Amino acid sequence: MKNMRLSLEEGKILVKIARKAIIEYLEKGIIISPPSEVSENLLKKMGVFVTLNAIREYGKELRGCIGYPQPIFPLIEATIRSAISAATEDPRFPPVEINEMDNIIIEVSVLTVPQLIEVDDPKEYPKKIKIGEDGLIVEKGFYRGLLLPQVAIEWNWDEEEFLCQTCIKAGLDPSSWLDKKVKIYKFQAQIFEEESPNGEIFERKIA
Repeated sequence: MKNMRLSLEEGKILVKIARKAIIEYLEKGIIISPPSEVSENLLKKMGVFVTLNAIREYGKELRGCIGYPQPIFPLIEATIRSAISAATEDPRFPPVEINEMDNIIIEVSVLTVPQLIEVDDPKEYPKKIKIGEDGLIVEKGFYRGLLLPQVAIEWNWDEEEFLCQTCIKAGLDPSSWLDKKVKIYKFQAQIFEEESPNGEIFERKIA
């Protein structure tokens, strides 16, 4: 992560507040307020995504993932908002029910500010991307798709496949990254994750 790095303790706070935010919202319908005393880093505006993975017999299965690519809100607030949205507003899944939370692992990805990848020829894009480090955003008009850095590793994609899959996420043809009208951004992420539902929290290395 090229920008500011968080400590493990700060990461633990984010994951714990994400879980608390979801449970309080599902049980009582309330959006919790950020803690009154947190480090200065957690009050800085940063992009963040909260990912929910359900534990299945065959491994982890995505249950929700929503966040803010841009630094719009203070990090602690953005984490609360993203956690609730990941649990209740991801259009790919039905809303999470409270009894599922004992079987869900929470992952918080804190993002650097997305940077436009500049090329003379779109065929140069794969050389500008580092798998295991970069996440991607594909943008064309109203179409926009984002994939976190860890997704390429989890699916064993190379650079071209990562570009194609991000285009699909944006609702575009897989080869749209070769279109000069398409803008492609990259970003990095610092990832904090529970080892088990509500268990020990660690910083996940993907590279």
